[in-house]
Amino acid sequence: MNTKEKKKIAILGSTGSIGTQALQVIEEHSELYEAYVLTANNNVELLIEQARRFRPEVAVVANEEKYAVLRDALADLPIKVYAGVDAICQVVQEKTVDMVLTAMVGFAGLRPTISAIEVGKTIALANKETLVVAGELINRLAKDYHADIIPVDSEHSAIFQCLAGEISPIEKIILTASGGPFRTYSMEQLATVTKEQALKHPNWSMGAKITIDSASMMNKGFEVIEAKWLFGVMPEQIQVVVHPQSIVHSAVQFADGAVKAQLGVPDMRVPIQYAFSYPLRLHSSFERLDLFKAAALTFEKTDTQRFRNLALAYEALRAGGNLPCIVNAANEVVNRAFLEDRIGFLQMSDAIAHAMQTATFVQEPDYEDYVQTDAEVRRITAEYVGRG
Repeated sequence: MNTKEKKKIAILGSTGSIGTQALQVIEEHSELYEAYVLTANNNVELLIEQARRFRPEVAVVANEEKYAVLRDALADLPIKVYAGVDAICQVVQEKTVDMVLTAMVGFAGLRPTISAIEVGKTIALANKETLVVAGELINRLAKDYHADIIPVDSEHSAIFQCLAGEISPIEKIILTASGGPFRTYSMEQLATVTKEQALKHPNWSMGAKITIDSASMMNKGFEVIEAKWLFGVMPEQIQVVVHPQSIVHSAVQFADGAVKAQLGVPDMRVPIQYAFSYPLRLHSSFERLDLFKAAALTFEKTDTQRFRNLALAYEALRAGGNLPCIVNAANEVVNRAFLEDRIGFLQMSDAIAHAMQTATFVQEPDYEDYVQTDAEVRRITAEYVGRG
């Protein structure tokens, strides 16, 4: 395959956990893929290192204060250098871009994802907040602009893989959760856990924000909301099951009672590569699953009393409107506050519930409503945390 036929991929959030692993996939299959656009929020040093190694057409840093550093460091290379969110939204619309991997963290990923969808790009979706915040809007836009969305989250990729070739409706989605580092903790123990403990995920290596979300089960709550929009199911068709080994990445139950599951070692490069190559499967050098080493696979019910965030996510999904957006914005604030030792682990759920009760509810939000909701909830939640 010659250079002209390479799939040109824009990686939004190339310096994060997903972005760096996506570059490993591109490196392993350099004859097939090209890192055409690399973007970062603040980590300009790593972005520079990546740009010098992968030689993208474009490099963008969202933080405009870092523009001069990026420009000067890449001045000797023929790489276009930009800064700011507007620039990210523009570069994803370039005709030469074949696929956009949205791996930016949080609400910040929404606008660039919409920009890519509006020109019909194929989206490899790793930014779960996009569908959490604005699932109905994203689905409508994807349909209107004929943009394919391929999930990258390990759980949603597993469901997507289980559905390949199926034409029968889904009876139930079985969404697996590791349970995080506090799976066996009592309420009394959870009241005193630290960020250091929360950041030690037993199975996955992820960024700080998603690792805290995993410990609090908010990450799984977000995945429930995502599953509704990705696969067109109702909340009651999504069952969260705690599976500590993280070998079964998720499963689908059909009308005849048959259950299909996707298994593998915990390695995000597998779903990333599948999103890049779909509908094909490429050879990889990644570790293989050894069922003899995996030994016992166990499954447990979820406890929404100890992990209230999961219940709050279901509540937001059932209510609809902008309530999932409210939950996301509040969670981003409390997640940061917990990482900065300004709030306790259990108080995160209290703050999110407060925002859900306090913020302005909009039944049929448009994009501007989401933006206003996000700003309002961040203010409400910051005030709540400050009073704590």
